[in-house]
Amino acid sequence: MSRHVVITGLGPTSAVGLGIEPTWQAAIEGRTAISPIESFDPSSFDCRIAAEIIGFRAQKYVPKWYRKATKVMARDIGLAVAGADLAARDAGIKTRATTDNGEDRSYSSQRMGAHIGAGLIAAELDELTSGLAEARDANGAFDIHQWGQEGMQHLTPLWLLKYLPNMLACHVTILHDAQGPSNTITCTEASAGLSIGESLRVIQRGDADMCFCGGADSKLNPTEFLRLLMTGRYNTTEENDPQLAVRPFCQTAAGSIIGEGGAIVVLEARDTFEQRRAQDKPMGYAEIVGFGAAQSINRNAKNLLPDPNGSGIDNAISIAIGEAGIDPQQIDLVIPTGIGHPDSDRAEVAALKRVFGDYLSKLPVIPNKALFGNCSAGAGGLDACIAAKALAEQTLPAIVNCKQPWPGLASGTTATRPADLRYALICSCGLGGQIAALVLKRYDNASS
Repeated sequence: MSRHVVITGLGPTSAVGLGIEPTWQAAIEGRTAISPIESFDPSSFDCRIAAEIIGFRAQKYVPKWYRKATKVMARDIGLAVAGADLAARDAGIKTRATTDNGEDRSYSSQRMGAHIGAGLIAAELDELTSGLAEARDANGAFDIHQWGQEGMQHLTPLWLLKYLPNMLACHVTILHDAQGPSNTITCTEASAGLSIGESLRVIQRGDADMCFCGGADSKLNPTEFLRLLMTGRYNTTEENDPQLAVRPFCQTAAGSIIGEGGAIVVLEARDTFEQRRAQDKPMGYAEIVGFGAAQSINRNAKNLLPDPNGSGIDNAISIAIGEAGIDPQQIDLVIPTGIGHPDSDRAEVAALKRVFGDYLSKLPVIPNKALFGNCSAGAGGLDACIAAKALAEQTLPAIVNCKQPWPGLASGTTATRPADLRYALICSCGLGGQIAALVLKRYDNASS
């Protein structure tokens, strides 16, 4: 486990934009992309706004020889494929999908892995109802026997391949010919962070030199949208103005807003990265020096919410900081889950207080869900991109919609500002209690 691991490519996809530059620009401007829903009629729902990616087409992010395969990609899969393409190009990685010269690849196929977080992909209603319409009895009621005999025949033969969570990693590995260790993690908001941790361990133990990791998710489907609203974690108040609807770590928070997207990032072993860096001169963003995972238990809320005292959250954070070999007071930036739900945010703040003590009142804690909503399985990937970019740019992003921060936090709404940043902490708390924490360290691009 002695190998150092560097984040070298960032591929965020969200409503604020596709790629690290538009994402970072939105972060430093504090610009939200939450707006009225366009992809379906939301008038019958209690919430009618979301952070929606407008005009996305997966075909733009795959080579010509693979474009037919986009027909069996649900939106979540397409977003992961786009994120991997953006991350590979940002890192200067030459793979099967990014170069026509098979001998000019940065890594052999066997030394490339993929670990990608995914959500439960809901079927598109138009496809599903075309089959259901034919599965009726003589009285017009749904008949399960007719569904098996007639209804399913109206679905395309490869229908199920659009909706399997492992298809995100499947398509990414096929496109980039990554034949090393591959896995899929489905732990809601913790998925991307846990997937990054999985890639970290795979590279550290020498089973791969480079990995695609992170996550992507899209809940802008009527059935998924309804399911999430029923958890009670989302803002359904009448005054949910898109610009002010999500107020992370603010005492006036009324709930989160559903977003879509996420991020794929490229991790490389530092030794192999610096070997290819001599030729390609790519940039390294940050080194991952600590990873922790834990579980929060809240039986009273059936684990829809974390333990109100932050138990489990503080455990994951402490493990990550301990592995980094630093004191909590050496952390310069925290990007928390911060979904904007009062109970969830309160638990996370309680955990941060227990880990950092009085130092928390001086520590920049910058949630970003006010910009692009809660992207569920992709959320931690976006957090990792912003943290890595902040370290590389030595700049703190803006804090948005936090006029009344919880007691003990450093400050409320702030503008972007320069800062001396060495270590950043990312915390991802998932619906169900799974938690991932990562510590990133500023990468010195002048090293050799």
